[in-house]
Amino acid sequence: MKLKVCLIQDSPIFFDKEKTIDKVEQLTKKYAKQDCKLIVFPESFIPGYPRGFSFGATIGSRTNEGRNLYLEYYKNSIDIKSEDLQRLEKLSKSQDVYMVIGVTEKENTHGSLYCSMLYISPTDGLLGVHRKIKPTGSERIIWSEADGKSLVTYQTKIGKLGGLICWENYMPLARMAMYKKGIEIYIAPTADSREEWTATMQHIALEGRCFVLGCNQFFTKSMYPDKYQSLVQDEPENMCRGGSVIVSPLGKLIAGPLFDETGALVTEIDLEEIKSSKLDFDVIGHYSRNDIFQFEVLKQPEIEEEKTANNNTSDEKPQRT
Repeated sequence: MKLKVCLIQDSPIFFDKEKTIDKVEQLTKKYAKQDCKLIVFPESFIPGYPRGFSFGATIGSRTNEGRNLYLEYYKNSIDIKSEDLQRLEKLSKSQDVYMVIGVTEKENTHGSLYCSMLYISPTDGLLGVHRKIKPTGSERIIWSEADGKSLVTYQTKIGKLGGLICWENYMPLARMAMYKKGIEIYIAPTADSREEWTATMQHIALEGRCFVLGCNQFFTKSMYPDKYQSLVQDEPENMCRGGSVIVSPLGKLIAGPLFDETGALVTEIDLEEIKSSKLDFDVIGHYSRNDIFQFEVLKQPEIEEEKTANNNTSDEKPQRT
């Protein structure tokens, strides 16, 4: 099966949830007109990845200014039980596209935030949420850890979707959790704009024998509103170079990497390449050596018996595994 996919390499309207969702709508409509069936947005695109911010936290102390900044971040984060999600679901349905969006997510039952990616179907709305299981470095100040229950894939009409966020992709066991689910389109929203990240995406494609879609923002210091400029005065102007990339199951670069500019990667992928790529390597098949190794993920949903994408009809719920 062939389908056209799109990675958005752009910047949010920083810390402004409503205006950023407006921008998501504009970009989605633009690339849906190009017959894209899957559109991916970067890590914490809504309401923005707070690169360079300390939130007033050092070892042993926090500031009131940092707490107030966190409160502002919280207020502009996504609540999936609110109209925020309904608006994105309506967009997906009206444009007939699958959307995977990196967001900072809040739960109104408590004050913690999560770095999440939302999987949204044009026929079924929200398929599910993956929450980052280990925020990187200072991200742990603002984002909570998730458990294994969101390490899932979704069998849809356009293939089996799943993935990990940013440096979760350096966790071998987290990657194996995805491979064990039979992932076909591995989605990796990130804030890592190093050139070395391209090699990581190629390694995962080769290891998992899947298509890998690595999606990042392009962001400069000048894009921060004036009220935040003092927080990043020592940062370079080009704060996030981008580097979005699409890789084949044999590790070949299909599109990108795209550096130092706003844009989008749009290309057609053919899922039949996944099957042919497993002639000489299959991490969960003839290369798995289950007689030697055992693998278990606590709280991860068990694999369910699945219907093939070709047999799904528009009113059938995609399989969550």
